[in-house]
Amino acid sequence: MDLGIAGKTALVCGASKGLGYGCAEALVREGVNVVIVARGAEVLEAAAKKLAEVAGGSGNPFVKHVAADITTEAGRAAVFALGHDFDIVVTNAGGPPPGDFRNWDREAWIKAVDANMLTPIELIKATVDGMAKRGYGRIVNITSSSVKSPIDILGLSNGARSGLTGFVAGVARTSVAAQGVTINNLLPGAFDTDRLKGTMAGSAQKSGQDFDTVWEARKKTIPAKRFGTPAEFGAICAFLCSMQAGYMTGQNILADGGAYPGTY
Repeated sequence: MDLGIAGKTALVCGASKGLGYGCAEALVREGVNVVIVARGAEVLEAAAKKLAEVAGGSGNPFVKHVAADITTEAGRAAVFALGHDFDIVVTNAGGPPPGDFRNWDREAWIKAVDANMLTPIELIKATVDGMAKRGYGRIVNITSSSVKSPIDILGLSNGARSGLTGFVAGVARTSVAAQGVTINNLLPGAFDTDRLKGTMAGSAQKSGQDFDTVWEARKKTIPAKRFGTPAEFGAICAFLCSMQAGYMTGQNILADGGAYPGTY
């Protein structure tokens, strides 16, 4: 299927590795110009080189990278110094650390909300009107399956991402919907990423089991009996950015191998 987005320009956040990289790679394969942003300059540069190879090394589509913390005003200014005319924006930030809510102070909550709710809102605010004027726009927020099925030790994420979900539900249904702009959330379950490995390592240490035992046990809880891959997550993202997805907006798309047990 031709997604009809070749030549469009996308901003993909948190794209040096993991799910963000998977989204950037899928878009590049569709002929989309990408600007990728992440904090780690060295890893980000390596990711940009890999994406340039995917693009064929011709510079068409182009791949640009900005080493910055997108959750800060300075980081966003560095990105938008390249321009505001993005046709596609994929928001993504590392999730807050797990823990017990009794131990989280105001600073921990503010940091979580700033990264996982307010930053996506700022990115939407900076780009959505330009998209509407041009008659085309796709915004995809990478959130979490915890929005549908809260995870007790991820209370910071549950709260902050749920706030973003509520905001998107409203703004996606404003006048921009009639101007060719869609805003959706993409909710990952358990994907084979460094973050999942870190979480599983923590669980192994806490339980006194070895990592492989915990890793395999976690797989067995998923109906698909495996973890997702960043590539297949990216493919879902690319579809949400496509011309064909123009009638989908304000939705929460869950990709979790069937782990969520609910009907709705």
